[in-house]
Amino acid sequence: MLQPLQPVWFRARAHAFAGALVLALTPISALAQADAYPARPVRMIVGFTPGSATDVVARMFAQKFTEAWGTTVAIDNVPGVGGAVGVQRLSKAAPDGYTLNFCGNGALTILPTLQNKPLYDVHKDIAPIGMVLAMPSILAVNNDIPVKTVQEFIAYAKNPSRKLSYASPGSGTPQHIAGELLKGLAGIDMAHVPYKGAVFTDVIGGRVAMTIQNTGAILPVVRDGRLRGLAVTSLKRSPNIPDLPSIAESGYPGFEAVSWFALLAPTGTPAPIMNKVYQESQKVIANADMRGRFAQLGLDISGKTADEVTSIIRADIEKWAKVIKDAGISMTD
Repeated sequence: MLQPLQPVWFRARAHAFAGALVLALTPISALAQADAYPARPVRMIVGFTPGSATDVVARMFAQKFTEAWGTTVAIDNVPGVGGAVGVQRLSKAAPDGYTLNFCGNGALTILPTLQNKPLYDVHKDIAPIGMVLAMPSILAVNNDIPVKTVQEFIAYAKNPSRKLSYASPGSGTPQHIAGELLKGLAGIDMAHVPYKGAVFTDVIGGRVAMTIQNTGAILPVVRDGRLRGLAVTSLKRSPNIPDLPSIAESGYPGFEAVSWFALLAPTGTPAPIMNKVYQESQKVIANADMRGRFAQLGLDISGKTADEVTSIIRADIEKWAKVIKDAGISMTD
């Protein structure tokens, strides 16, 4: 038997009520999930060895998270391919907030272009939580080279009788790519010498003319006078090293090549949980004692949101892909 037709206004109200019910129930469930988080230990993957710059900083955050949540946040070192192996491990983890990654930008913006078969899709497999810190590098030279500014060094390097080289902490690192960017902009030719350790020994000894290295590693060497710092690679002067100009203000406007650190989660991690981690990270970088410790390491505060990090990743991939292509860099370099 045919059912009597319901008035249009009744059906519209029924649909509206059902939709409102779904919208009302979903936030309650998600918020309850976030309130209970973390209910067990959290694993924070670091794609580098213990004692590395990324590892040292990640442990500072893990300690503060542990204190705030009353639940252990343990560092899991998964080194390999410039941090990419750690990101790959994250991408395969359950999206429940109990596996995070403290990651440097190289694995997100440089390696995806360098690898013939990327270990993950940076746009689909991982979800940025937020950027917490940025670290410029310092362009420094051997003390016997008679230059005190970037302009003087470029003029010195352009002399065809000189065959100069520069050192970086490894092929495909942000410092390596920064060196290639400078070579392209300045029109100079220098051989790249990648190192896995003892970068400064050869530069101090004069076997390599110049190096670009993150401030956390090189700042003590510059401060004690074993190398001469010429400039930082951030767009503007670092508040932690105000006496050093930026390369951008030294005749190369727009030059920027910094390392930055972000917290990541697997794609699909509930937004309220990601927001809780983000908010806790903001408390860490707002803490006066922590700011002092970050400054000693040459780290600048950068409290960027997930959306901002996503935009930066896309822009940086495009920027560095051009430098990589123009310089003919490959994973075998």
